[in-house]
Amino acid sequence: MKAVFLLLLCSLAVSQGTRPVRTTRPRPRPLPRPRPGPGPVRWNCREGPRLYGAMQIDAGMGQVVVADKYKRTYFLSGLAFYRLGRLGMKHVTVGAGGLWGSCHANKVYKYVAGDFKLAKGLSMHQVDAGGDGQIVGVGSCRHNAYCLKEETASGFCGRHTLNWTSLSRKMMYYSCGPRMGCWGVDKRHRIWVTKNISPTNCRTSGWTAVPGPRMKMIEVSSDGNVFGVTTTGRVYQRAGITNGRRQGTRWVYVPMCMPVRHLSYDLCNLWIVTTSGLIMKCSR
Repeated sequence: MKAVFLLLLCSLAVSQGTRPVRTTRPRPRPLPRPRPGPGPVRWNCREGPRLYGAMQIDAGMGQVVVADKYKRTYFLSGLAFYRLGRLGMKHVTVGAGGLWGSCHANKVYKYVAGDFKLAKGLSMHQVDAGGDGQIVGVGSCRHNAYCLKEETASGFCGRHTLNWTSLSRKMMYYSCGPRMGCWGVDKRHRIWVTKNISPTNCRTSGWTAVPGPRMKMIEVSSDGNVFGVTTTGRVYQRAGITNGRRQGTRWVYVPMCMPVRHLSYDLCNLWIVTTSGLIMKCSR
């Protein structure tokens, strides 16, 4: 039996050795996969100091101010918000040009000696003090964009009528920074940027349309960072902004756990107001 078994093994080996050898074609190398585009920017967000019913927030020069739905204005000190003045604003802003606001009647005010002083002149539904000393705003009637010269803004103490300079552009929301020009959103939710604006005479260097999602607001920080909120409450940051390319190169999505109403960025902190009135503080 052992001999028979060995004979079978030998015959099997011979039969396998006589089989024709199959030639296989070399498999083509797979093409390199395209590199994915920039993913969402990850921020560490936590609930900020409690303030019920927040509607709008602005951060600049290390300060944070908030307007709530009860027509009250607050500033942040430590871990709590404190009432700012006796009058309430629907939109408040702080920066190199001082602390300004517009009330629900669209009248403009500046914070002077512990309270808001009426700035007679044009009516504004939104103002911004984030530029290089100048104040910009959007008129309440025809949504024309205006600018207040640095010298006029810094010296105003509530005693005379302000003379605003027209910027020949209709906007719904307008924001400036001292380094990277001004950004705005028009009534059709399109995005615009101006390369430069002079704080001494409010002259601009022209406007450039920036493709992107439909925005309801946009903010520029003192270090040149640009953030926007879409009409659906999503947050985007503009990337690729340089001195030679003020409009940047692309929008980068910033995930948030809730829809956003308003935001502001200053000194590495992104401040968020959700549609439910919650304030969030985000950092990377």
